[in-house]
Amino acid sequence: MAPSGPLIIFGVDPGLTCTGYGVITVEGSSHRCIDFGAIKPPGGASHTEKLMRIHEGLYDAMRKVQPHEVSIEDFIIGHTRAAVAIGEARAAATLAAGRMGLPVSLYKPSEVKQFVTSYGRGSKEQVAAMVQALLGLREPPASPDAADALAVALCHALRRESALTSGGQILSLTGTGRARR
Repeated sequence: MAPSGPLIIFGVDPGLTCTGYGVITVEGSSHRCIDFGAIKPPGGASHTEKLMRIHEGLYDAMRKVQPHEVSIEDFIIGHTRAAVAIGEARAAATLAAGRMGLPVSLYKPSEVKQFVTSYGRGSKEQVAAMVQALLGLREPPASPDAADALAVALCHALRRESALTSGGQILSLTGTGRARR
C-alpha cells in the first residue's frame, strides 16, 4: 500500500562499533532529510550487548519516525572478518525493521556510492559532500556513519525512482522475510 503523503525511507550503515542511520522523505523528485544519527555501543560492552544496543537504538528511531521502507548497506564480499561484524549489525537492523513490519532492501557499498556520487569508489568525504548537496543540508553530518546511512536512503530512493520510471521491478524483503516485488 502506497503512503498517502511523502514516502519515508530509513537508511542504515551497519557496524558493531558505530551504526549510522538516516531518514529522508521523498515526494516526487524532491528528497529531504528529517533525521540522522549514530548508535555507538560502549567499547567495553560484550558482543551481545553491542548487538542489543544497535537493535534497540534502531528500533526506537524507527518507531519515532515511522518509515515506510528500510534500506541497509550490505557487506563487502572478500573481507571476511568485517563481513561477519557488519552482517551481525545488519541482522540487528533487519530485525528492528521486521518488528515494525517494514520491507528491507540491501545495497552494496559500491552501489550506494555509484548512485550518490556517480562513481562506485567515491571516498567518504565525497559521499558526505553529495549527501549534503542532494539533501540541501547546511553542512555534512558530523558522523561519517550517519552520512553513509543517508546515502543508503538516497540510493534506495533513486533506485526506486529509476525502477518506477523505467517500468522495472524492486525486489526487497518484507517484514515476514519473504521476497516481494
